[in-house]
Amino acid sequence: MENLRYPIGRFDVSRHRESTDWHIWMLAETPHRLREAVSDLTKEQLDTPYRPKGWSIRQVVHHLSDSHLNGYLRFKMALTDERPRIIAYDQDRWAQLPDAQDMPVEPSLHFLDALHQRWVGLLETMRPEQFQKGYVHPEDGFVSLDNSLRLYSWHSRHHLGQIANLRERMGW
Repeated sequence: MENLRYPIGRFDVSRHRESTDWHIWMLAETPHRLREAVSDLTKEQLDTPYRPKGWSIRQVVHHLSDSHLNGYLRFKMALTDERPRIIAYDQDRWAQLPDAQDMPVEPSLHFLDALHQRWVGLLETMRPEQFQKGYVHPEDGFVSLDNSLRLYSWHSRHHLGQIANLRERMGW
C-alpha cells in the first residue's frame, strides 16, 4: 500500500538535492506532463481512485491546482514579508468539496498551466540568497523557499507517479 500511496517515496529534503534549476524545470514541465497523463481518460477512469480509499484521478488533478496555488502564494508572501506565518489547509477536506469531486479537470489543467508559468517566471528571477527566505508553517515550522521548491517539485512527481501507476495497473 505504501508504494501505491508514495510511488516515488515520501518527501525527504535530504534525498532531493538536485539543482535549483532542475526543480524549476520540473515545475515548468508539470502542467504538460499532467495533461498528457489524463488527456485520454474517460469520466469513469478519472473517477477511479489511484489506490483503495484514495482520491480519484479527478481529485488529484484538482488537488494539484489547489496545492500549487497555495505554494505560489507562500513564495510571494515569503519574498515580500519577513518570515510570514502561513495558514495550513485540510487537503482531504478540500478534496471532498463538490468542485474537486465533480468538475471537469480541464479548468484545473488550464489553471495549473497559467499558474506554473507565473511561478516559474518568478523562480527564474530569484537570486540565490532569496531561496533562503521562507515562511513559518503551523506544523512544520520555518520552511525555506529552497526546501519549499524541492517539496513542490517532489509533489508534482509524486502525483504524476500515482496516476502513471494506476494507468499501468489498469492497462489504460
